[in-house]
Amino acid sequence: MSPLLLTIDVAHPPRRPDEVESDLLDAWENVRNSTTIRVLKVIHGYGSGGKGGVTRELVRNWAYRQRGRFRGIFYGEDYTLHDPATQALRREIGQYPDTDLTMPNPGVTIIWVK
Repeated sequence: MSPLLLTIDVAHPPRRPDEVESDLLDAWENVRNSTTIRVLKVIHGYGSGGKGGVTRELVRNWAYRQRGRFRGIFYGEDYTLHDPATQALRREIGQYPDTDLTMPNPGVTIIWVK
C-alpha cells in the first residue's frame, strides 16, 4: 500500500451488495480519518458478461450517491496520466505508484477523498 493510496478489493470473493457497501463505507472512513491517505482505489472487476458487472455498477452508483464526500471519482477506463483530472489529483496530493495508470482498467474506480 502506498502512503497516499488505500486499495480495497470488493470483487474477490464475490460479496452481497450490502457487504460491498459496508466495505466501501469502512474504507472511506479509514481514508477520511487518515493524515496521509487521500485516495481510495476500489477493485470491483468488470464482470464476465462484457458490459460491466453488478459489483462495478454498485460501486459506481455508491460513489455517485456519496459524491459530496469526494474531490473526484475516476473510472479506471479514464484514469490515465493524460487525463487532466488525474493530473490535477497527482499534482495536489503527490505522485504514487499505480500500475493502473499505464493502461485503462474498467475493473477499478479511484476515489479522491476530501
